[in-house]
Amino acid sequence: MRKLILAGLGCACILTLAWTAADVPKNAERAGLAGVVTGGEVADITIPVAGIRVVDLKDNFADARTGHMHGALDIMAPRNTPVLAAVDGKIRKLFISKAGGITIYETDPDERMIYYYAHLDHYAPGLIEGKVLHRGDVIGYVGSTGNAPANSPHLHFAISVLPPTKEWWKGDPINPYPILTGRGVTKSSSALPLHPAGAD
Repeated sequence: MRKLILAGLGCACILTLAWTAADVPKNAERAGLAGVVTGGEVADITIPVAGIRVVDLKDNFADARTGHMHGALDIMAPRNTPVLAAVDGKIRKLFISKAGGITIYETDPDERMIYYYAHLDHYAPGLIEGKVLHRGDVIGYVGSTGNAPANSPHLHFAISVLPPTKEWWKGDPINPYPILTGRGVTKSSSALPLHPAGAD
């Protein structure tokens, strides 16, 4: 009996090691995505809310939400603060959902990543699907649409690796916090063209 138990434990250890080894390439690939996300080792990424500095960011990526992990950063800011394109890219989808409210899905030029901006108050004028974006362009304004508390306007910002099939609503989420704190650039409202909410 003891031999059977020991043999069973040995098999379990081998299977666990094999499972872990199978996960290593995926995790290593995800860990090396910072260069891909920012377009290269030396590229910067715009912090996607005007005036927000690296020290203002809080890592709430792994926070628990009802039935799931958050999987994004909540960037707190006053309502109607400009939301900025984090990278060069293109508007893949403008979408209104019960959870995210007014949202934007942006792809990078190679369509390897999706950048998700949610709980917007409204879109920037002239924003349409397919529009080419430059890093730092105003694309919308901070709000509390969807399931965000009305008294806590913020941008829900997520980055995901697109699957080979390129569906904008799918993807493997990666934590924006180390990317923004490592390469994030602040753009102040005073550096932006006058926007409908007024200069702040």
